[in-house]
Amino acid sequence: MLNAILFDLDGTLVNTDSLHFDTWITALKPFGIEMDRPTYDQVISGKHNDDIVQDILSHLPLEEARKVAEEKERLFRQMGDKLNPINGLNQILEWADEQQLKQGVVTNAPRENAEFMLKTLDLWERFPVVIVANDAPKGKPDPALYQLALSRLEIESEGVLVFEDSPSGIRSAVGAGLYTIGIASTHPVESLLQAGAKQVIEDFTEAKLWETLALFTPV
Repeated sequence: MLNAILFDLDGTLVNTDSLHFDTWITALKPFGIEMDRPTYDQVISGKHNDDIVQDILSHLPLEEARKVAEEKERLFRQMGDKLNPINGLNQILEWADEQQLKQGVVTNAPRENAEFMLKTLDLWERFPVVIVANDAPKGKPDPALYQLALSRLEIESEGVLVFEDSPSGIRSAVGAGLYTIGIASTHPVESLLQAGAKQVIEDFTEAKLWETLALFTPV
């Protein structure tokens, strides 16, 4: 029986991928780094900023590299005032309320970004638990963030449904023992299935999602 539902943020509640791509291009340009889409998908998308800068800016001291990431996030918040939710988001949230499910957000985003995005979507007050990148020693793909969410919601892994859009996030949720559905807003379907997603949907309006949810719903 389902008792909780957890959402990633970027690419799951809101489609931010193109904006993140553009702001990373801007932030890395002073260092002579030309970021293309395949490289972005491989080394940036869905990952923790510390892991990103240690990979891309390994020639810099970590604190200096972190400042580059902080500038990138400032640019993101400056440019991201017109974010739109993933199709069907209100529908899935209303369903979760009807089922009286515990709900939370688990994201690799910095807290300032998470708060900014959720407030832009008018969702900041909605989720009792919002787990962000620095709340645990390791970010996704490590399962620590999801394990922390379970602890704060005071629930076990059984009966928890997760929505994630990246292979990194899916590996994190699956590593915590959670039933995970991929959203193909950012990455290819096959990569999400290979990471461990039980199924992959385009957005929350897809019929096969609601067929799956019906299996969780008591008659």
